[in-house]
Amino acid sequence: MNILIQPRAKKELKALPKDAIGQILKKLYSIKDDPLRHIKRLKKHSLWKLRIGDYRAIIYVETKTDTLHVIKIGHRKSIYKQL
Repeated sequence: MNILIQPRAKKELKALPKDAIGQILKKLYSIKDDPLRHIKRLKKHSLWKLRIGDYRAIIYVETKTDTLHVIKIGHRKSIYKQL
């Protein structure tokens, strides 16, 4: 699958500590081969989440083009309030 990080998510990623950025990118690209095994569906949304330590990536899965769109990245305390 292809992974596309949306501009808003890139901006949120750049605001995080450098060690967290590396950890998040490493995890995102490690699930590329079998993403549905690692992500969980959010209730009441057509979105998915990926746990990365204390951070979460909110993902939209587009099955027609085999693409994962990362739409939000943030700390687990505040990421769900923004949906």
